[in-house]
Amino acid sequence: MDQLYAPSTIKQIREKYGFKLSKSLGQNFLADKNIIDKIIEGSLIGDNDLVIEIGPGIGVLTKAAAFKAKKVIAIEIDKQLLPILAETLSGHDNIEIINKDILKTDFGELISNNPGYQAVRIIGNLPYYITTPIIMKVLEEHVAADSMTIMLQREVADRIKAKPSTKDYGALTVAIQYYCTVETVTSVPKEVFIPRPNVDSTVIRLSINKEKPVELQSESLFFQTIKAGFGQRRKTLLNSLTGLNSLTKEEVLQVLKAADIDPIRRAETLSIQEFANLSNQFFNFISVPIIFN
Repeated sequence: MDQLYAPSTIKQIREKYGFKLSKSLGQNFLADKNIIDKIIEGSLIGDNDLVIEIGPGIGVLTKAAAFKAKKVIAIEIDKQLLPILAETLSGHDNIEIINKDILKTDFGELISNNPGYQAVRIIGNLPYYITTPIIMKVLEEHVAADSMTIMLQREVADRIKAKPSTKDYGALTVAIQYYCTVETVTSVPKEVFIPRPNVDSTVIRLSINKEKPVELQSESLFFQTIKAGFGQRRKTLLNSLTGLNSLTKEEVLQVLKAADIDPIRRAETLSIQEFANLSNQFFNFISVPIIFN
C-alpha cells in the first residue's frame, strides 16, 4: 500500500476493515500527493527530529514523515483505526502509535520520554471542531516543540494570520502571534479530501518563539486585557475594559492615557505591542495607582 493517498486505496481499506468515518471526530482523509509533499516540506522536518502527529487517520502523512524524521509518534483517538495503521505503516520501525485523546495527552511527558532529538515538530490535519483548543493547549502548556505545521479550516487560518484593523483580527490572532511566528505553507481545496468537507483548508506553520515579541509585567493580565477588549468588539476600549480587575471607567481612562492609547479606539485596532503596553500599564496601576494633576 505505497500510495495510501490514492482514492482507490482509501476505498479498499475502508471496505476491508468495514471502517465507517466518524463525523463527530471530523474525519476526512487527504487524497493528494502534492499537498502531502507540501506539508512535509513546510514542516521543516530534519533527519534527527522527533515528529508528533495529531490524528494520523490511515497514516498518509505519518508514512511521509517517517521517511524524513528519526521518529514519528502518531496520536489517534479512534480505536477503529489502530489495525489499519498497523497494516499501512508496517514497513516502518520508527513509528509509534498511541491511542489517546489529544486533549488529554501530556506533550511534556511524551517529549521528555523521547530525549536527544535535534528538534520536535508537531504536524497534523486538525479536526475542525477542536482546532483552537489543540493549538492553545500546546502553546499555553509551553510544550518544548519547535513548530506546529497544521491543516485547519481556512477561516480559522485567516484569523490566526490577520493584521490589526481587519475583520479577522481578534483575541485568537493576538494570542497565537504572541507565542508564534505564523507562515502560510499552502492552500488546500476541499476537493482533495475523502469525504469532501464543506470548507476549504489552509496549512500554516507556527514557529514557536524562543523569545516573546513583547515584554510583559504579567502574562495573565496581558491575556485578560485581550479577552476583555475583544469581548465586546463594537465597544470602545474605555467601555470594554471598564470592570477589568474591578476598575472604574475613570481608572481605565487613566490607564489608557498612561499607555498613550485613545480611549475611543476599539480592540481590533491595537497591535500586539499596544496590548502589551496597555496590560503593563494596568499592572502598574494595580500596583501603584497613577495620579494625574
